[in-house]
Amino acid sequence: MTPVKAALLSFLMLSGIAIWGIGIYSADAHSGHLVTDGYGVGAGRN
Repeated sequence: MTPVKAALLSFLMLSGIAIWGIGIYSADAHSGHLVTDGYGVGAGRN
């Protein structure tokens, strides 16, 4: 695998992970669940 292909694959994989995380976060927020991050910090509701 050439360095260019490896860099492109890495970029696509990281983009996919980021999009997946945003999707899970927004789905939880939309359904009324208290959204928490990986450290257990919850989003405050005012």
